[in-house]
Amino acid sequence: MQSDAAAPSPSQPLELFASPDGVLSVGEHTFLCALGKNGVIDADQKTEGDGKTPAGRWQLRYVMYRADRRPSPRTKLPVTTISFSDGWCDDPGHPDYNCPVRLPFDASHEKLFRKDDLYNIIVVLGHNDDPPVPGKGSAIFMHIAKPDYAGTEGCVALAEKDLETLLGLATFETFITITA
Repeated sequence: MQSDAAAPSPSQPLELFASPDGVLSVGEHTFLCALGKNGVIDADQKTEGDGKTPAGRWQLRYVMYRADRRPSPRTKLPVTTISFSDGWCDDPGHPDYNCPVRLPFDASHEKLFRKDDLYNIIVVLGHNDDPPVPGKGSAIFMHIAKPDYAGTEGCVALAEKDLETLLGLATFETFITITA
């Protein structure tokens, strides 16, 4: 569900908008997206493991991708590859909470090198990362959606081709606003 309109002016930062009804828009482009399986919640009420997407304005920090499955995404954002030993700490009691970690890891974590295709591309969002507040949510990403756009654990998920389109437009000044 994408229009053929031109991208925003290069002099203006790109702003993405995601609504609770599963539509992400940027300029004249609109895309289907999946949000938290339990809905969207104000960021100050977000808790670890609640299955809700935090409402707010979050910077697109950097991109991670599976080099064994696909070429590097075209983007102006920083890009790194995902390896078998990459994880993300989701243990609120650990000093590395809401940070990337190397596996094996002794605290609760999410594995980024998955069997399915959902994390073939990950865009790390600037939610609860400067600094991380224990228990306020971790591993909030943009990533590839399931074919049926089933709800996520709190991330924003899009079709792979739509995520690639967005990354082609994105810069380090790009933000996503998620509304409740």
